[in-house]
Amino acid sequence: MPRYFLNLRYGRDKLAIDPEGEELPDLDAARSRALEAARDLIARTRSYSVRDWFTCTFEIVDTAGHSVLTVPFSDTVPDVEDSDTEATST
Repeated sequence: MPRYFLNLRYGRDKLAIDPEGEELPDLDAARSRALEAARDLIARTRSYSVRDWFTCTFEIVDTAGHSVLTVPFSDTVPDVEDSDTEATST
C-alpha cells in the first residue's frame, strides 16, 4: 500500500511536515483522510499561529517527495449548490 504524507500549509511560508505519513490504498483515500484531519483541526484545535483554518491546505506528497494533491480546508464545507441538490432529493 502506498504511503502518503499530509503536510500542513498554514501560511505563505509556514509548512508543518508530516514525518511519518500514512499507508492508504490510493489518492482518493488520502484526500478523504486529509478532509477528515482538516475537520478535526477546525473543530478541536485552538491555535495562535492559525487565525483562519479555511486558508490552510494539506499538501499531500508521496514517498519520493513528489506533490500529488493539494486539499484546501475550505473543501470541508460543501458548496451551496451541492447542499441544495441534496435537500431537494430527499
